[in-house]
Amino acid sequence: MTNPTTPPPALLAWASRELAARPAVKDVSHPRENSRVWRLDLPGALRFYLKISPKAVMYERETLALRSAAPALGAGGAPQLRASSAEDLALLLTAVPGRPLKQLELSPVEEARAHRHGGALLARLHTAGDLSGPRRAEAEQALQAAADGAEGHLAAVGDRLTAPEQKLVRQLAEELRALPPLPLAYIHGDAWDRNLMWSTARQQAGWIDFERSRAATAVQDFVLMACSSWTDRPDLRAACLQGYGRNFTVEEQHALKCLAAIDAVSCLVWGPKLDDPHVTARGRRTLDRLMAGVFA
Repeated sequence: MTNPTTPPPALLAWASRELAARPAVKDVSHPRENSRVWRLDLPGALRFYLKISPKAVMYERETLALRSAAPALGAGGAPQLRASSAEDLALLLTAVPGRPLKQLELSPVEEARAHRHGGALLARLHTAGDLSGPRRAEAEQALQAAADGAEGHLAAVGDRLTAPEQKLVRQLAEELRALPPLPLAYIHGDAWDRNLMWSTARQQAGWIDFERSRAATAVQDFVLMACSSWTDRPDLRAACLQGYGRNFTVEEQHALKCLAAIDAVSCLVWGPKLDDPHVTARGRRTLDRLMAGVFA
C-alpha cells in the first residue's frame, strides 16, 4: 500500500472551507505507510499543512500540545493549530519558517547556532505544559515505562543482538529503574534534526511534529539527538544544552545512557520492519558505542 498523493476529497473540502480558498496541494509525507501530510499553498505565498495523525493517541497529544504548550515557543517556534477534526484525526497547521535541519548543509558554526536555539525552545516547552494530576503521575512513571518496554524489544529483535549485547541492554534497563526521581517536563518526544526547523534568513529555529509530546522526564527529550546528530559532534550537544540553560545532572546522564540502549534495540526492531536503513544504522551504531564503553 502506498500513500495517496492527494487528501481525501471531503478532507480537502474541509480544509478549503477553513482557509476560505482552494489551495494547491503537494504530498510531503515521509516515506512510510502511515505518514499522511500535505502542503497547502495559497496565493500570496501563504502556506499551511494538512496532516492526518496515524493514531488517535497521536492526534490527541499533538492537538493538546499545540493548544496548551507550544504557544510558549513564540511566533515561528512551532506550528499554530488553525483547525482540527477529531473524526478524521486531521490537523490544519500553519507553516514554521525554514527547513528541517536534517535537509540543510550549514557551516559548523551555524549548525551549532540552530541547536542552541532549538535547546532554548525545548526549555520553554518543558515548563509550559500542565504537569498536574494524571500527567504528573505519567511523568513520574516514564522511566519505569521505558524500562518495561526493553524486554519486549529484546524479544522482537531476536538473534540480531548477541548474548553480551542483550545482557547489557537488560542491565541498563534495570539501572534505569533504580535511578532517583529526575526533573520532570512536558517533552516534545521526537526532538531531533528532522523535526528541528531552521530559517537561515531569520536565523530562527522552530519545532514541528508534536504527536509524541507528553509528560515525562526532561532527559527523555534528548535521547534521539544523543543517538544521532550529537554522536560525532560534541559541539552540537554543548550548544543545545547551552540554549537549554543547564547541563545534565549525573543521574540524568546515566539515564540518557540507559535510554539510548533501549532506543537502540527499538531501532533494530523497527528499522527492518519499516525498511528504513537509517533507523537500523542508528540503533546498531548506538549499541556498538555502548558495548565499547564510549557512549557519552
